[in-house]
Amino acid sequence: MSTDASEDAPDDAGDGEETLAEEIETWLVKQMPIIQMHGGTSNVRKADPETGEVVVELGGGCAGCDVADITAGNIEADLIKKYPEVSEVTVRVPESGDSFGVDQKESVMGVDRTEGGRGDFKDGRW
Repeated sequence: MSTDASEDAPDDAGDGEETLAEEIETWLVKQMPIIQMHGGTSNVRKADPETGEVVVELGGGCAGCDVADITAGNIEADLIKKYPEVSEVTVRVPESGDSFGVDQKESVMGVDRTEGGRGDFKDGRW
């Protein structure tokens, strides 16, 4: 997973403390492992502690998933509860086949999304 926190990083970000975007990304990995387990990805696009606005994008296996709305709702509720500086959370989930333009590997944790999870297909062989 990647974190695009460059726009939101404070001037003193080099002092060893994580930015809000980095904290949220770390939280997502620890608290929402089901996203990665199902071939999904998450990316914190915005985390502004001054306005309280957070934008998270889900992708990969989350696109078109029947439970993506439930996952998004859980992320919204948990972030608002855990981080006092967060007051508004938007979780974007692409429709099946859509993309937010995030470069993603074709294989996530050994699951090849392009071949329905059957593994890598190379030169006509498995």
